[in-house]
Parts: sequence; C-alpha cells; structure tokens
Amino acid sequence: MEKIRKLKKTFGEEKIDGYLIPKNDEFFDEYLPPYNDRLNHISNFSGSYGFCLILKNNNYLFVDGRYTLQAVKQSGAFFKIITFPNFTPSDILKKGKYLIGYDPKLFTYKTLNIFSNKNINLKPVKDNLIDKIWKRKSSINDKKFYTLPKKIVGENSKSKINKVIENLKNIGADYQFISSSENNAWLFNIRGKDSKYSPIPHCYALVEKNSNIKFFCDLKKTPLSFRKKLKKIKFYDIKYTDKILSKINKKYFLVDKNSCSIFFEQIIKKNNKIINFNDPIYNLKAIKNRNEIRNIKLAHKYDGAALTKYLFWIKKNFYKRKITEISASKKLLSFRQKNKKFKFSSFPTISGTGPNGAIIHYKASKRSNRVLKKGDVYLVDSGGQYEFGTTDVTRTVSLKNSDKRIKDIFTRVLKGHISVSSFQLKDNTSGSEIDTEARKYLKKIGLNYSHGTGHGVGYFLNVHEGPQAISKNNKIRFQEGMVVSNEPGYYEKNKFGIRIENLIYVKKEKRKKFFENLTLAPIDKELIDKHVLSKKEKNWLNSYHLKVYKNLKGSMNKIEIKELKKACSAI
Repeated sequence: MEKIRKLKKTFGEEKIDGYLIPKNDEFFDEYLPPYNDRLNHISNFSGSYGFCLILKNNNYLFVDGRYTLQAVKQSGAFFKIITFPNFTPSDILKKGKYLIGYDPKLFTYKTLNIFSNKNINLKPVKDNLIDKIWKRKSSINDKKFYTLPKKIVGENSKSKINKVIENLKNIGADYQFISSSENNAWLFNIRGKDSKYSPIPHCYALVEKNSNIKFFCDLKKTPLSFRKKLKKIKFYDIKYTDKILSKINKKYFLVDKNSCSIFFEQIIKKNNKIINFNDPIYNLKAIKNRNEIRNIKLAHKYDGAALTKYLFWIKKNFYKRKITEISASKKLLSFRQKNKKFKFSSFPTISGTGPNGAIIHYKASKRSNRVLKKGDVYLVDSGGQYEFGTTDVTRTVSLKNSDKRIKDIFTRVLKGHISVSSFQLKDNTSGSEIDTEARKYLKKIGLNYSHGTGHGVGYFLNVHEGPQAISKNNKIRFQEGMVVSNEPGYYEKNKFGIRIENLIYVKKEKRKKFFENLTLAPIDKELIDKHVLSKKEKNWLNSYHLKVYKNLKGSMNKIEIKELKKACSAI
C-alpha cells in the first residue's frame, strides 16, 4: 500500500521505529469529519474506535470486539488485526527495543499508558506524520454555533458555570481547562455543526475560580448574540489557546486526564501545579433535569413514529421490490426527515441483513450491499438528533424467517433485555451488576456477545456519553435522571445478527429508583418463542407494547393503526 510506504519513509527523518495513529482528532470527537480521519486514510478502517501501530516491518490495527470482523474485511490485506484490550501493543512488542513516535495533540496520558512497556520508548513528534503524506482538505464548514433556550435545556449557563467554580474552590484549584468540546457545549448551552453526527462546536474554555472565563473557538462561527449574552467571557481565536495557557504561572489547574491532550497538559504543567481530578461536567451532564427528560420523551415519540412506519414498510415491501441495505437506510432517513424537529442522524445507520447483521457496527458499502430477501433476519440500528433529544434504537426484523434456533436465541436476547429494564435499582447499583444479568439467558446455552450491554446517551449531544454504562467493568452508580441504552445481542459469523435496543432512564418515585423506557417501537413478535418467556416477561412485553400503541397511534393513518394494533397485540 503506497500510503504506508510513504509513511515509513518519514521514520528515518524522525529516527523512530514506528508510529501510532489513533481514531480521534485533537478534539477527541467520536465521529470525525473525513479530513481529520487519519486512521481511515492510512488503514481504510471506518469504525468509530481503533488505533494502529505501524512499524518498519509490520502493521497492526487494534479494534475492540465490535469491529473485529469489519476490520478484517476493510484492512486485513495490509494489517494484522488485534482485538483490544484482549491484547495490547505491550503484548505485541515483547522482544527488542522500540522508539515509537506519536502526535501529542491526539493522545492523553491515559490513552498513552496502554503502550507502557520496558521495551517501548515513546517520542512526541511535532508535525503529524500522516499530514505530511496526505494532502488533506481542510474544513470548509463556516456554520455558526448557536445557543439553546432555557425551556429546552432547563438550566441557564450561569447556573452551570457556578457549579464548576464551586468545584474548583472545593478542591483548591485556581483554574479548570475544559478541553472537551461536548462539555463546553453543555456548560454554555451551545450547539454547533463541527461534527457530522453530534451538534458540537469545536472549542476550549478556561474557567477561573474568580469567575473570569476565556473561550477559544473559531471566531467566525461565534454569533454576536452569544457574546452579548455572556458579557464576562473573553473570546479568543482557537489558534491562540496554547499561547494564553503558557502565560499563566504558579497556579493550581484542574486537568482531566480523560480529555486533555498531552500537548496542552505539558504547556500547563510547565509553570503550574496540576490537580488530577475528573472534569465534573461529565457527571453533571449525565444527570438529566426534568425539562430534559420531558423533551427527550417527546423526541422518542417523534422518532418512534418514524421508525415504526419504516418497520411496517419493510415488512410489506421486501418481497415485492428490490430493497438493499443502503436503499433501506435511505428510506428510514426519509421517514425521520418528515418531522421538522429532526436535525440529522445521531450516528451512521447500521443496516445489515443476513450475514452482514453479524458485523456489530456494520456500515453497508457498494461492495457489501445485500438485498433483503425472504428467510433473512434484518438488523437496523439507528438514531436521530432532534433539537430537544438524542435517540438510539435497534430492531431485529424477521423477513419470513422460521428458523427455530434463531427464534430461541432472539427470545433469550429479549429475556436479557427485559431483565435489564426490570432491574431493581438500589443506591449502589452499577452497570457491572446489571451487565451480568443481561447475559445470563444466553450463557445458559453457551452463548455471549462481545460488546457492553449499554452506554450513556447525551441530551442533543453525543449518542455515546459517559461516565455511566452497563458493562462488566463500569462501577458508576446509577442516579436519577441518567439515560442509558439497553442492548443485549448475539452475532453468528457469516450467518446472522440479533440485537434489541431501547433507551431507558432512571426514574425515582416514593424513594424507589427504577428504569423507565424511552424508546417507542414494536419488538418483532415473529421472532419470539413465547414458550420460552415467563408469565412475568410476557406481562412486561404486553405492557411495553400497550405503551407503544397509546403513544404512536395519533401519528398513524388508518392502515398504519391496524398494523400497529397487530404489532402491539398481547402475546
């Protein structure tokens, strides 16, 4: 591969044995614009998570369990595919000594720690080596970011800033450098269009305990209304961030090692003392207020109507006309676009039928694009960004599939899904405890899945948001107002994929906490073996479908109401 050969030529100039390329850019966005996706450029891998290590004689691509099959197909010809964290770079580089280069703007100290090894020395490289060999097109996006009214966010920015300042005083810090764009979006109640699937404006902020605030962004994208609204804030072009930071001396800084790049951390700690605390904004924005929950419910009502109409369309038309994975995905988008409150998709739609459904984060291409046909199982995972909420939902659809084993597995996935939704939350309940519960019905027949059971979701922000999650290692306690996905599944290579995903949130009534469903869309009863469900599970399903029917019938025409009534009838 010519691009890899050109990259290796630069190793001699830098006197290095290899080079690290992460998925992220300097803003650590989950979904990159094409001109910043250096990992895709060098490896052809299009997944949302991964990194590669290119040595003089070998090329390694590290991905997690969601992307193993995808990585083999996209990059297997030139890269050895390694499943991370089962194996790390330290496991690969056990023999010899290596000097590995990296771009300090693209790594935090935390992410760089995985390369810690007595055989590995790391060298920061000033100019990104991918940029040297790639004639990148810079951003041509000049769309301004904008402020959200209080009726949508439920809390003004002044109140949020005061919470950040209070935290600074409590820990004895003078400044907090907020390098996470998503956290700044929450703090200042702003949104933008610098990311394709997240309404995030690229920016940094420096908050001082005396309430002075410096805001760094592309000034051309900063509306005057925002500047007038926050008069005490001083605005600077983002290119001066490092210069402003370097002028501060002998102060205590809160720096979050999860989101602050090595580049900025080194500038700060040169003349100041760093206090290592997590950015409190992650916890603050994870707990949605009453306004946000109310609005999220409305977003899911709109989204559920669009998705349900689409599911009916698929069932009615897949055997009448040629429907491909790509054309199906476009059709789903068209249903969502009929609602004026819909902004754009919250992530690339996963539309996979038959064996492609087994690729957990599958993205259909011209080469892989399959026709939906009788006997297949079709998996569609999609979501929308509405001006008052973010959605994420997966449905697995029977295309006249009668395979008893598939029905058994689907029903076990459903049982896991129900067990999560019905979980009795205590004050100390964390995601790791619930994750075990979700998997137990599959494990009884020796099956499992290689991804977490659930992730946090933002409020008209990132579709993947921490710190809460339902996974084996997550110890964050669930609190009232947290939103998380519930998505157990099962995937059989080259055969089929199954996943059922709803968003749920933590509700509290009479001192008791429990999950309440947000997602509104029928679960395909054609794939359910009702004999495998307990009476309690049947009651849950019937109750859920009754809720779906009551909420969506007002958005349906007469024919669709009949279909909805059938899809939501008691089992």
